[in-house]
Parts: sequence; structure tokens; C-alpha cells
Amino acid sequence: MKSSDFDYHLPEERIAYHPVAHRQNSKLLHLNKKDGGIRHKNFYELPGLLNPGDLLVLNNTKVIPARLFGKKKSGKEIEILLVEKLNDTNWKCMVKTPKDNLEVLFEDGFKGKLHLSEKNDWSIIFEGNLKNYLELYGRMPLPPYIKREPNEADKISYQTVYANNEGAIAAPTAGLHFTHKLLNEIKSRGVEIEYVTLHVGIGTFQPVKVENIKDHKMHEEYIYVPESTASAVNKAKTEGRRVIAVGTTVVRTLESSVNENEEVIPQSGRTDLFIVPGYEFKAVDALITNFHLPRSTLLMLVSAFSKREYIFKAYNEAREKNYRFLSYGDAMFIN
Repeated sequence: MKSSDFDYHLPEERIAYHPVAHRQNSKLLHLNKKDGGIRHKNFYELPGLLNPGDLLVLNNTKVIPARLFGKKKSGKEIEILLVEKLNDTNWKCMVKTPKDNLEVLFEDGFKGKLHLSEKNDWSIIFEGNLKNYLELYGRMPLPPYIKREPNEADKISYQTVYANNEGAIAAPTAGLHFTHKLLNEIKSRGVEIEYVTLHVGIGTFQPVKVENIKDHKMHEEYIYVPESTASAVNKAKTEGRRVIAVGTTVVRTLESSVNENEEVIPQSGRTDLFIVPGYEFKAVDALITNFHLPRSTLLMLVSAFSKREYIFKAYNEAREKNYRFLSYGDAMFIN
């Protein structure tokens, strides 16, 4: 399969640069993955699409304000994007025109030094308490297609209401539509809710630059499946109840945790699972997700979950009906 098979025209005006005023008021396209049937709703109507006994699994990762701005000794500005925590003072990072052992000076006398590893990865080693500094000066790492600077409001809107485990450099965006009120309504309908963690990193958003998608290599990302979630998923599968993943990150976490007996196991580890059409899903029965970039691994995953032709039909209809695309955009429910 070719990456060009997953290309489509995304008009600039369809990209959501800001969130809706109220999370649950996003549009919701309901796609029947078996026959391609489409219905148009609002996200606050999601509880009516769920059944008593369904298991809803959410990613409780928390986005850190990972964009930092400092200066070289020459006075020239430099931007650092923290990518992954190695330890309390050392982080993998992305930086333009880096130089080994370059000292970076931040506000309030905070310092860091760039380091090139044997694997040609860049990291920055900080002097002092990074957590406190990020809270004061770090900026939210909005995706590059959101062509504006992040503001204070993004620290709330670009975070799920159930975010708990710090470590992501991007939000699990399907979860941005939920409110505490909506989650309580879902629970009141007899739906179970459990959590996993995938710290969203560059692997999720790395563009597919090769034509043959089998040649694309995913970056590893940290995942955690607690025993309670693994047990709940296995019990639901045994009893014939639906397991509904909120976001592609939950899909990849659960599917990466299935053993040879097709049971989800509790684990703390890493995944580079790349799901493309032809993949046989073992843990997940339904999916809540946003509308994704052309040629992205995320679009390939949802095209594996339903037929590619149904996904593209849904995307075309969403564009015609003025749905908002990408991270701050509207949602799909595929079942």
C-alpha cells in the first residue's frame, strides 16, 4: 500500500485553530464501519450511542508545556521542544541548528546544555528544577499546523479533563471533547470507564515520507496498562461487550498489550505499533477519534478500523458539512 492512497485535499479553512467554546458542543460524525452509513450529531449526544455494559477506555496522559525559549551566549534566540524524559534533568529534545555541548540560557538564570548521543539523538541536560521552570515559562506544544502562538487558555483547552500522568508533548485529542458532566452521564447509563497511558510523542505525528507505507518506522512511545484496565477489557471481551477506545493512542496501547492468547496484559513498556489496513483488531471494537492529516499514520489506522473507502466517504462528507479538522476539531464515532 502507498502513502498516496491516504492523501486527500484538506482546505485551510477546515483546520481548527481554536477549540469550540464548550468542549462537548463539537460535531460528531457517526460512522457504521460495516456498511459505511453516516449520521451527524453533536458530541454531547454520545451517551445515546453507547450501551449499558460498554467499556470506554481513555488515555489519561497529561501534556507538559514542552516548548522552551532560551538564548545562546551570543544572544541569539533558540527554541527547544522537549520530546521525552530520560531522567529528572535530562530530556530528549528537538532543536534547530543544534551543537554538541551548546549552553542554553533561559529566564531567571535557568540553564541547560545540549548533548548528542551515540544514536544521533539530541538531548538537553538542565541545571535546576525543570518542573517548576516549565510551570512558569513553558508553552503548550500546539501542533505546527495550528499557525498561532499558544496562549494561557491552551493550558486548559489542550488538555483532557481527566489528564493525570505527565509526559505527553501532544494531547490525545479525541478526549478533548469530554467534560466531567458528560463522563458522569455516560457512567449513569451503565458504561464502564477505565484508563491507560500513552505519552504522545513524535511517533504519533511523524509524517509518512516514504511511498511504500511498510517502509515507515514509528518512533517508540511509552505505554502503561494497569491491571484493572487489562482485567476489565478481558472480561468485556469474554462477555461479548464492546470495548470502545477513545483515540488512536488507546487503540495502539491496547493492541500492543495483547498476548498470544489474545488477552490484554497489564504492562509498562514501549510501543512502535504501526496499524495499517489489513490489521486484525483483537482488543478494540469501536473508536472515537478526530479527523486526521492526509498521509498520516493516524488516518491509516482509522482506515484499518473501517474500510478505507468508508473513511474517505466520511471525510468528504465532513468537509462538505463544514466539520472542523485535526486536534481542535470535531470527532467521529466508528462502530
